[in-house]
Amino acid sequence: MNQAALALGSNIPPRKKALREALDRLHRLPDTCLLSLSRIYETAPVGGPAQGDYLNAAVLVETGMEPRELLAGLNGIEKEMGRNEKGGCLPRVIDLDIIFYGDRIIDSPGLSIPHPRFRERGFVLQPLTDIIPAFIDPVTTESVESILDAWIRSGGEPANGTIYQDFGKKEGHGNFRNN
Repeated sequence: MNQAALALGSNIPPRKKALREALDRLHRLPDTCLLSLSRIYETAPVGGPAQGDYLNAAVLVETGMEPRELLAGLNGIEKEMGRNEKGGCLPRVIDLDIIFYGDRIIDSPGLSIPHPRFRERGFVLQPLTDIIPAFIDPVTTESVESILDAWIRSGGEPANGTIYQDFGKKEGHGNFRNN
């Protein structure tokens, strides 16, 4: 079993329902258990056409799936939930990305781990810091919290939008280990 950190985002209403549904579907992936969920952050979109704000979160899972299998599972969830296209900065019902898969570094067509742009995205870094602040990025050998701090010092804005603290476990989401 391996631990993987995933990023979740939605900006097509109903956003909270989409995140909740994605978590339920993640739990149903083979050999996969949800370990920890970040707070939910409401953030402005970055790039792309005019669109609504996002709800963003991160989740730590334990999985027996290999990285490509996990990616296929995430893509399947996105498709089942109505996402038609990947890529770009378009509005989306759900966006699921693998940020880390243990300490593996993978750079192959269609799969890059760690996610190549997570270090530039406050809406990913802030939720990751909620759940794995001391995790060491295998590329930079810096902790997630240090990467967030450096990004803020360089002018990046943290994900400091509305924070939904009572989401997930506290709202009766029963799919977390040790709940």
